[in-house]
Amino acid sequence: MLTSQKHLFYLPEDIYYLNNATKAPMLIAAEKAAQHVLEKQKDPSYLTSQDFFTEVSQVKSEFAKLIGAQGQDIAIIPSVSYGMSTVLHNIKARPGQQALTLQEEFPSSVFSLKRWCQSQDIELRMVGPEVGSEATGEEWNRRILEALNEDTAVLIMSAIHWMNGICFDLKAIGARCKELGIKFIVDGTQFVGACPLKVEDIQADALICASYKWMLGPYSLGLAYYGSHFEGGTPIEESWMNRTNSEDFSGLTSYDPVYAAGSARYSVGESSHFLLMPMLLEALKQLNSWGIENMQAYVKELVAPLIQFQKNLGMESESGPYFSSHLFGLKMPKQIDLEQFRIQLKENRVITALRGNSLRVSVNVFNEERDMQKLMEMIEQAAPVRQ
Repeated sequence: MLTSQKHLFYLPEDIYYLNNATKAPMLIAAEKAAQHVLEKQKDPSYLTSQDFFTEVSQVKSEFAKLIGAQGQDIAIIPSVSYGMSTVLHNIKARPGQQALTLQEEFPSSVFSLKRWCQSQDIELRMVGPEVGSEATGEEWNRRILEALNEDTAVLIMSAIHWMNGICFDLKAIGARCKELGIKFIVDGTQFVGACPLKVEDIQADALICASYKWMLGPYSLGLAYYGSHFEGGTPIEESWMNRTNSEDFSGLTSYDPVYAAGSARYSVGESSHFLLMPMLLEALKQLNSWGIENMQAYVKELVAPLIQFQKNLGMESESGPYFSSHLFGLKMPKQIDLEQFRIQLKENRVITALRGNSLRVSVNVFNEERDMQKLMEMIEQAAPVRQ
């Protein structure tokens, strides 16, 4: 059984950090890796041609372990929007088709999809839960499946909803997309690194992830899995590093036209990022060492008292397969002024996020019982528990 891993992070003792879904705190090992490489950068004479590729390859391999893929299936990206643009650059729609996404999906995906729909002259549809439905997760999943048909060209969606943590049945949705020939693109940013996921199980055509949340990596780096549909596709830029003989610096002006194997063609230029890549590598190694199943078991036990507490208060919550233990929304009692409560939380060093009409709580293995207790104390002061 995994225990608290707070000692491996830089977190002040007087802070209650419940906001991993905005940004993860830094691992001590990641900082040390950055310090080491920063010292080396003072003298670039140490660099060899292999240094441009070795850590990139290791990062791809570690990420592939998380999602049940192969290293050659992975591309290095700077952001989710870059990954989504790459995906859509390699999908063509037929006249009369539609694209589908979720209501209140993250803006990067929506903006990318809107531009693509305009270029293809097709309609963008957004599907959400039925207004007023009490079983939001169950209802929403059902409506997604019902919205998929032969005229759907592509479905882009998050693995769980970034605002409230509602889980989606990716296996069922992926199977339906496969049956209908729909390109199924998943944003795994709020899922991968916190919950077990295998791309083969969900039959995703692409899985796009920013690294600075649940993968505990740095900002401005991400990772993407591109499946068989994208073999032989066209990248959105032409990096010299993504060709078969790019490691031979003496032969670069031979202008080898052949891309490196797998998804390497889709990696962003200058993907060797000498400062950030070692940090991401340390984070991915740590995740694989802990084991995602063990991490999920830890946070599930951690938040159990908070979930019971909110039920005692009469606060609405998802449950069962639609509830995610690492990220969820607490709908505050009506007597609580959300903006004022946010200020009170901040003054007490309780770091969360307001998303819509809910308090979004996101926890990881650095959280402890004291974090849950502090949040419950703050809520109870604002809205006493019913007797």
